[in-house]
Amino acid sequence: MQPTQIINDIFALYHERGHRQYGEDVTELQHALQCAAFATRNNEAPHIVAACLLHDYGHLVHDLGEDITERGVDARHEELGANRLAAWFTAEIVEPVRLHVAAKRFLCWKVPNYFDGLSEASQRSLQLQGGIMTDEEAAIFEQNPHGEAAARLRRYDDAGKIKDLETPGLDSYLALLEQFVRTDS
Repeated sequence: MQPTQIINDIFALYHERGHRQYGEDVTELQHALQCAAFATRNNEAPHIVAACLLHDYGHLVHDLGEDITERGVDARHEELGANRLAAWFTAEIVEPVRLHVAAKRFLCWKVPNYFDGLSEASQRSLQLQGGIMTDEEAAIFEQNPHGEAAARLRRYDDAGKIKDLETPGLDSYLALLEQFVRTDS
């Protein structure tokens, strides 16, 4: 499959299911676009911007509903999304997506008052996702070659929850994403 077709298929899912919300005041599509826009404005490397755009792809893939955290369900969207994206994208995109939940757990361990800055929905989901990391888990996370990128992504994930914020649309990221499509996909 050609890179443009892969990305258009992903964008089609955002258009079909991106209206969903998961406890925040923004839709999944708005959240993805805000995260990528904030990363772009902060001159992040292209792979960070791409990972920011795609980090919650797993929420679009599952059919568990929008109120899963209220029902005590962890969809493991980070794994679901990363596993799907791994068929098409390089590890520098996929692994920060896979680790963005672990990065939240890590930042709660590492950064004083980080937990207090999380949205109510993120605080609630943190408990379902394993809570704050232990010292041992944090030591392992710090050794992961994609851990720093995941932590950077996580900061944009936390910020990308502003109702009615105007951002560039999905199509503005087509060329960016194309450069990270695996050549063997």
